[in-house]
Amino acid sequence: MLDESDLLMTARDAASHAGEAASLHLDEMTLDQLQDDLVQLARRYGSTAPAEVFQDTTALLNQSQVLLERTRSPEQHTRLYYAAAQASALLAAVSFDLGALAPAVSFARTSAQYGKTISNGPVQAYAYGMMAFMAFWDGRPGEAVRLAKTAQQFGGLGDTARRRLYSIEARAHGHLRDVGQAERSIRDALEQRSGRRDELHDDIGGEFAFDAARTAMSNATTCLLLRDAEGAENFATRALTLLGTGPDNQQPIMVSGPAAVDLARARLLRNEVEGACEALIPVFEVPPSWRGSGIMERLLAARIELTRPEFHGAPAALSLAEQIEDFSALSPARRLGAANPLAIEA
Repeated sequence: MLDESDLLMTARDAASHAGEAASLHLDEMTLDQLQDDLVQLARRYGSTAPAEVFQDTTALLNQSQVLLERTRSPEQHTRLYYAAAQASALLAAVSFDLGALAPAVSFARTSAQYGKTISNGPVQAYAYGMMAFMAFWDGRPGEAVRLAKTAQQFGGLGDTARRRLYSIEARAHGHLRDVGQAERSIRDALEQRSGRRDELHDDIGGEFAFDAARTAMSNATTCLLLRDAEGAENFATRALTLLGTGPDNQQPIMVSGPAAVDLARARLLRNEVEGACEALIPVFEVPPSWRGSGIMERLLAARIELTRPEFHGAPAALSLAEQIEDFSALSPARRLGAANPLAIEA
């Protein structure tokens, strides 16, 4: 038979365990600050040099991982896994911008795993979209289509998330030279107007957002893959016009730069070298630390365009080719020794 001392001993053990658990509960303000820092980092991504973003985001990922070991609260675990997923996603994006494809893929997979742990559809969709994006940059457009379609199946996605995924799918079809599927995906991207939102892509936004300018920029690249000069010029011009309506210090170089290069490439398809030179004036003013993969690969494709017989011996074409080579020599990707396959074929 149990006596009172046995009951008291069991009660004390339970109280002791509960006390330990309570002590392993973080101050909510710590988690609030971590989330605020991630939101600000995502929103200033386009106005901060990639190397600085990498350092700041790495610190936040490390912080979230350390804090996960210091709490037993399921709710806090969910918040911290979400923070780790966001940080990993941003590290995937900035690694890609720095020309480091292998780490970018690894960070994207890490983000997807964190998102799966907490059953967060939008963050998983973002990560799978990143993996799809990097698949066609790595010369695997078929895999990119599969990943983009997988991403579209996650729950809780708003219009912004779906617009981004359809734009990525369109690019993949463009690499496959599948005109019909690429054009259908472009239409699907432009038709996302249900009013649905999600926290990651819409409320946090920033690098996770995918606005009309970014959509137009991506569609311009798809048109170039299909050798549609008119469509590419229209979309690139729209992207630059939309970006031009905002403050100069808030124009994301990672969007305006690629859009300007795409505009130049569209003009080169029509043998308009002077027009291409005009479009590239703001691009050649981009500081070395901002010369990410999105700009550099497009410029390499423009450089290849200039080797066509139509431009042989033309002084303007030779001068532009030299400018591109000089500009490329100082890019972070070149300094990191990146040697990835050309992602945007000429």
